[in-house]
Amino acid sequence: MVAPGLEAIGHDLSIQSQVQRVLVLSVFIAAYALGPLGWGPLSELYGRVIVLQLSNMLFLVFNLGCGLAQTRDQMIAFRFLAGIGGSAPLAIGGGVLSDLFRAEERGRALSVYSLMPLLGPAVGPVTGGWIAEKTTWRWVFYSTTIACGLVQMLGLLCLQETYAPVLLHRKKMRLMRETGNMRLHTEYDCPDRTLLQMLARAFVRPFRLLTTQPIIQVLSLYLMFLYGTMYLILATFPTLFATKYGETPGVIGLNYISIGVGFFLGTQVCAPLQDRVYAALKRRYVPDGGAGRPEFRVPMMVPGALLVPVGIIIYAWTAEVPTHWLGPNAGAALFALGTIIGFQCIQGYVVDAYPRYAASAVGAITVLRSLAGFAFPLFAPALYDTLGYGRGGTVLAAVSIVVGWPAPFLLWRYGAALRARSKFGAAA
Repeated sequence: MVAPGLEAIGHDLSIQSQVQRVLVLSVFIAAYALGPLGWGPLSELYGRVIVLQLSNMLFLVFNLGCGLAQTRDQMIAFRFLAGIGGSAPLAIGGGVLSDLFRAEERGRALSVYSLMPLLGPAVGPVTGGWIAEKTTWRWVFYSTTIACGLVQMLGLLCLQETYAPVLLHRKKMRLMRETGNMRLHTEYDCPDRTLLQMLARAFVRPFRLLTTQPIIQVLSLYLMFLYGTMYLILATFPTLFATKYGETPGVIGLNYISIGVGFFLGTQVCAPLQDRVYAALKRRYVPDGGAGRPEFRVPMMVPGALLVPVGIIIYAWTAEVPTHWLGPNAGAALFALGTIIGFQCIQGYVVDAYPRYAASAVGAITVLRSLAGFAFPLFAPALYDTLGYGRGGTVLAAVSIVVGWPAPFLLWRYGAALRARSKFGAAA
């Protein structure tokens, strides 16, 4: 919602540099790289609900601070802290779905879940553009703070714990009080470890996954490119449609609908197909009715990887000419379609491959992804000023081919062997 109001924010807070104005947008995403490294492990110690509620309160407080900011430094600091609070669902959501759904049912649930974090940056600017144009940019933050407060009240009333070790621990404590038997324990208890040791182990886990698991590394690299390119394209919308098409902030915001359309169509296609492909491959490769394999999520990554460079090329060269405003929007929609398919398959694979530590695993792949979402928009002006939209987009499309096309084949061929050697992952 902030993107269409960047010019007004820069004017009011005396932010002259274009890079610093983009920083107001992207520093929020930088926080997404750090927050999940704490929220994910905390949810595996204390449960999903308390962490989600605490993080939402942090977002509410610091997002309100953004609306009240009077200087550049205040705005950037509050945006970063709001991002820390807002990052928890990215890390914990995959873990919650792992708690609630069997692998055969998880594809549709993951598709809906993964749509929301991507649909927000696409649809939010539509609302944000009109709010910034009709009132002031400060009401962009005030309105989201009000919405966050309503969500917080619903969460306090409706959210229930889902994480099995925490539920079993609560049951154990209740039985100990009722029976007086202090020797009761669960399979997840670690009596030889102190709380400090368990906290240290939990907080180190995402880093260990990122540095020791080739599966996490490959998927993080691809997700990093997808997420970074998405935010790069989103960051170019205000300049492109203002300078080449002469649109006002409110109308510029409407162009983000194309990204939302791509995400929505991708979810409608990927959600049912992912579970159907999974079930078909399970019948073929596991005829005895055993557990399915995470690799059954991989085939759907292929069409997504093919669509991404096509969308980038169309967006870049129709912006370069320029053509009718539908041209860049069509390219952005195709890029979004490929991105959401890849995003959903990656989330599904990671949750299936690391079921017990799903929150930490998702937190690990979120690190590079969010850093890219922070950094890519910062070099967008230099990229397009130097190469133009056409050649700059061609470079991005080439990178997407180099990174994205080998990933599905590597996972299909070597994924099971890599999981077999991992002490964190599901059995091959």
